[in-house]
Amino acid sequence: MISTLSKKVKNFLEIGHERTLKIKKNIIYTFLIRGTSVLIGFMLLPLTIHYIDGVQYGIWITIASMVAWINTFDIGLSNGLRNKLAHSIAIDERENIVKDIANTYALLFIIASIFFISFFVVGSFFNWNMLFNIQKSINYDIWPIILIALGGFCLQFILQPINSILIATHQPFRSALILLIGQALTFILIFFLKMFTVGNLYILVIIASGSPVFTLLVSGFYLYKTSLKNFAPKFDAIQLKKSSGLVTTGGMFFFIQLGALILFETDNIVITKTLGPLEVTNFNIAFKYFSIITVAFGVIITPYWSAFTDAFAKNDFKWIKDSINKMLFVWMFFALFSILLYFLSATLYRLWIGENIVIPSLLSISLAVYVNAVVWNVIFAYLLNGIGKLRVELIMMVSTAVLNIPLSVFLIHRIGVSGTVIANIIVFLIMNVTITYQCKLILNKKAKGIWNR
Repeated sequence: MISTLSKKVKNFLEIGHERTLKIKKNIIYTFLIRGTSVLIGFMLLPLTIHYIDGVQYGIWITIASMVAWINTFDIGLSNGLRNKLAHSIAIDERENIVKDIANTYALLFIIASIFFISFFVVGSFFNWNMLFNIQKSINYDIWPIILIALGGFCLQFILQPINSILIATHQPFRSALILLIGQALTFILIFFLKMFTVGNLYILVIIASGSPVFTLLVSGFYLYKTSLKNFAPKFDAIQLKKSSGLVTTGGMFFFIQLGALILFETDNIVITKTLGPLEVTNFNIAFKYFSIITVAFGVIITPYWSAFTDAFAKNDFKWIKDSINKMLFVWMFFALFSILLYFLSATLYRLWIGENIVIPSLLSISLAVYVNAVVWNVIFAYLLNGIGKLRVELIMMVSTAVLNIPLSVFLIHRIGVSGTVIANIIVFLIMNVTITYQCKLILNKKAKGIWNR
């Protein structure tokens, strides 16, 4: 029996299309890495809440959501770089790779510097405690905390192309490993802080913002000296006048990212403004729990982005269709798993967080539906992103993002914190129907006009 199982595993890893074999190996490695990362993330949440408290944790999550907006201001350069590298490698056109990488780093540095300075000047005129609906029991100014968090995100912003290069070269597991190391470092430092110090939001933000920066910096230095030596950015390779192609490709991704950010990152801000920071904590506990679905599926789907680019460049439509069908089968499995998570949620919340925080049942069932809508969307969005057919996705992402905020506010006032999740479900259903139809047209070679752009 053992020998039979061993043979099946060997066949799974060694038999099949070269592109598929790379994906399989990446999925296995990444599952092990991301599984550990998810475990650390689940332990980190109660550890952080107990180090400070529920209200301060809600403040930190809201700040993190707000400053994460800076990731959209890379004007899509990281995703554009990923596509350009994957396409250049697929057709063996490598002469512009180092130039594109160097230009990406230079542009990100310029953008981050302008953004930080502008935010520092403009933001100093606002009362951020009032804007975040922070009660008088929090007797310190959160503006310095916002600046610390923003500085950390700006540095991550500049260093992040290493992840795009790893994914474009079919090594997403290494990107996941960098994330894991940064998360583990955060957990270890907060663990010792809780043991030996009194809760301090300033120190927490320094650690949570600084650990990923340190990890990206060290990892990038090591990889560019070893396995990615041929991709290492060089100062004399910077030619910003010749970066128009990179900016054009990235421009579409920028607006898609902006729409995605509104959909994914405004929930915390809307909730804290309408219901207060404590409800942000409740929302994030439930969101973290059901994010098992999106994280696990993300491990599976991530290698497909660059693989779709490779297959499309080589007109391998059969492989693309087979891959989509496999992903839809996996989606059905995750849909069933989300139902199980919902029925176990009340018990697992108590074991995980304790008795003090009670999560509404409607919030849990809404998130169970929501994560399945997200997974479906990711399947077809990754195909469109990989092959560069972005126009319809852009229109849908921006229009639904504009609809999402007023719809969230409307529903929150009527049914509470669950309203923001239901609003997300509605807009994702609209978007999913549209991009699924577009992908069907493209794969059947019937796409015309805007459906083929």
